[in-house]
Amino acid sequence: MRRARARAKSTGGSNSHPQTPAVRVGASGGRLVLVRKRVAVIGGGIAGLAAAVRLRDLAPDSEIIVYEQSGALGGKLRTGELAGVTVERGAESFLMTGSDGAESAAVGLVKRLGLQEALVHPRRVPAALAFGGRLAPMPAGTLVGVPSDPAALGDLAHAEPGHDADGGRPLLGEGDDVAVGELVRERYGAEVVDRLVDPMLGGVYAGRADRLSLEVTMPQLAAAARVEHTLSGAVRAAQAASKRVPGQPVFGALEGGLSRLVGAAATASGARISLGLPVRELARTAHGWRLLLGPVPAPQTDDVDAIVLAVQAKPSARLLAPVAPGVAEAIGGLGYASVALVALALPPGTSLPDLSGFLVPPSEGTLVKAATFVTRKWERPAGGPVIVRVSLGRAGEEERLQFDDAVLAERARHELGELIGAALPAPVATWVQRWGGGLPQYAPGHRERLAAARAGLPPGLALAGAAFDGVGIPACVASGERAAEDVCKAMEDAA
Repeated sequence: MRRARARAKSTGGSNSHPQTPAVRVGASGGRLVLVRKRVAVIGGGIAGLAAAVRLRDLAPDSEIIVYEQSGALGGKLRTGELAGVTVERGAESFLMTGSDGAESAAVGLVKRLGLQEALVHPRRVPAALAFGGRLAPMPAGTLVGVPSDPAALGDLAHAEPGHDADGGRPLLGEGDDVAVGELVRERYGAEVVDRLVDPMLGGVYAGRADRLSLEVTMPQLAAAARVEHTLSGAVRAAQAASKRVPGQPVFGALEGGLSRLVGAAATASGARISLGLPVRELARTAHGWRLLLGPVPAPQTDDVDAIVLAVQAKPSARLLAPVAPGVAEAIGGLGYASVALVALALPPGTSLPDLSGFLVPPSEGTLVKAATFVTRKWERPAGGPVIVRVSLGRAGEEERLQFDDAVLAERARHELGELIGAALPAPVATWVQRWGGGLPQYAPGHRERLAAARAGLPPGLALAGAAFDGVGIPACVASGERAAEDVCKAMEDAA
């Protein structure tokens, strides 16, 4: 059995954070021996890479190894090209600020990596909802589709009269969680959920409102619902508590694509990057952890002081089962939705609605759930092809994606034409990107289950990523940074 040990690249670290001792002291023949701290990051998505960068800042002399089972870093941050135009194959952008008005963790990482000059923002072009054979403007003043005043929705959706009455107590008890759809249906009726909330949540999570946790997907509304007696009051309170500045860009991306963030983070971390070498088992040792790596016929091991586990819930649970069975059971049941992205390069001059894109309610029955008019939403060279990115599939619809790429691309073009009310010409180029099991589905009670799981983790092991702390680049970056801080604290305590 071979042992995988390699030196990390030497890089400097920020001096703005307290530094964990990067060595441990051992004895050898009566002499004191200084041993560099070694940390394994399992998973090379943006959460794992953010953890590696944070580890470098907190413990600049440590040795960091990022193990990524696939052949590429970045996870769902993957920049592609179509007909000479840059088109993201995964996440398209990130929130610039949080609800508290502070810059998001994604922006913080962009600045840490010196990429702030590359920040770009989408044009201010409206979006729409597609249903009933028409494109309706996205209503203003909602919170992820939940209105503060349902009467203002016009014929877009009608609320059940009298259902949102003040019952003399908060909508939610302290610590309670419910499905978003359950709360909104009870207070506003089915039409608001089906026509507004479902497509809005589906655009982010590819899930259904009746199965997604309010606490995870809409934390500001959940907090307000523990105080307010009506849903309309809770929405107004959540909106009033938001400190986002009107007029400032909501979303950002990087000129040249989000893969730049991946490459810059890998470089700044100074980590040794190991691609295509799966981590199959974890075991405790006297000083930390032993990783069993590689294929069964040719196993390797690596000894480290701490681990950041930044992979999906099921592989995390499998690795944790021998060392923390209770934690494995708590996280292993998280479900995922599969989606496919189809990019179409339509001939120059193809006419599209004056929109950034649209969302489609599940009630429409289409495989298409969302579309982005890339060349209208983002600055792109004039006179080139018209690029549209189409998202297909929702939770529970995996069998509807079981066609070859050519069939999916043609289905996307055909449905897109029906939804905008005009047949589209044959594309000059296409690609299909499949994300099988790519989007976590947070059932009610997720936060409570996760807190219990983290409390049961052995020292020196931390969880990070979308499976645990939310989808979106800012959530994943913040999750990775927190995990790095946790393992650094554990190493400091053990020193």
